[in-house]
Amino acid sequence: MMQQIRKSTAQQIVETVKDVSGYDINFINQRGIIFASTDPARVGDFHEIGFQVIQTGAAIEVEEDDSFLGTHRGINMPFFFRGELAAVIGISGKPDEVRKYVYLAQRITNLILREHEMDERRESERARLNYIIRALILGETVNFDFLAETLKEYHIKPDTPCRTVVVRLAAGETPSNVSAIERSVYQAFDQTRAELYTFHYPSEYILLIEQERYQKWAYVFRRLAEEWEDALQIGIGSVDLLSRQDRSYEAARIALASLAGGQKIAVFDELDLEILLGAVPESARRRYLEKTASALTDGDRQVLEAYFGGNLSLKAAGEALYLHKNTVQYRLDRIAEKTGHNPRVFSEAVLLYLATKLE
Repeated sequence: MMQQIRKSTAQQIVETVKDVSGYDINFINQRGIIFASTDPARVGDFHEIGFQVIQTGAAIEVEEDDSFLGTHRGINMPFFFRGELAAVIGISGKPDEVRKYVYLAQRITNLILREHEMDERRESERARLNYIIRALILGETVNFDFLAETLKEYHIKPDTPCRTVVVRLAAGETPSNVSAIERSVYQAFDQTRAELYTFHYPSEYILLIEQERYQKWAYVFRRLAEEWEDALQIGIGSVDLLSRQDRSYEAARIALASLAGGQKIAVFDELDLEILLGAVPESARRRYLEKTASALTDGDRQVLEAYFGGNLSLKAAGEALYLHKNTVQYRLDRIAEKTGHNPRVFSEAVLLYLATKLE
């Protein structure tokens, strides 16, 4: 039974052999049809001798052009791959001249087919790994034996403590820039030697990394965030079993939502109030800000930040702003008039503090 070979692979074979030998090469399928050729005019022609080679499994030499249907002089040889007839390869030319290239053509064909076989195997493995990662971060049901068997190849167990790292691409990046960014992201992932990673459409690169490994390589993610500060944001999820990375993935997304003030990376473990604020839907966030902070100027926000940063102390806020504390008091009273919430009253100050955090 003749193995099926893609037309693109067959064309690569004939072109590579011709580059070495200098003679036209034909690739003939199980029906005796020239499937690929360095002479485009011959593609689709019936090759009588090639068909005989398929039937007999033995090489046939032809001394004269057109002595057989669709056949030029040359050598037509069977090629066996994995113990099966995979192709008939014809080298056009005087048999005495092209005979020396027969073995070379076999070697080249074997190498190309093995390379394509390895590529297909890698694609299959990557597709299976992508499925596993997506299922884990989305909390989808996966057959435990299938999961364990797949993870075994990567020397990791389902009960291993891990984190999900989410690297999010900023909107509006140009294709050329995206290519460079992606290269940097995967280089960072590879540096940690963690192998469970994938791209999650439309803009997230996902890495599942063992906690022990993360502790060693955490600096890699901070360096990546600094390198692409205008193009990437990074959220580091909580520590959970590998089999429950849906929780870590959700924590990583909350960490991303907490980023503010030019921050480009956030670790869920380091968040407090941000855990709640990061989970607030955008529509609710917008309505809350409209209600509490829409009337504030940039100057008002600076006063509030200094006031809250000084633990509600007029003196500390004045020192931070280089203002007299009476001036700070006046500015706070103006904010109370604008917003309807008095920063000097604790319960109302909390509302304004949440607004500054949400912004």
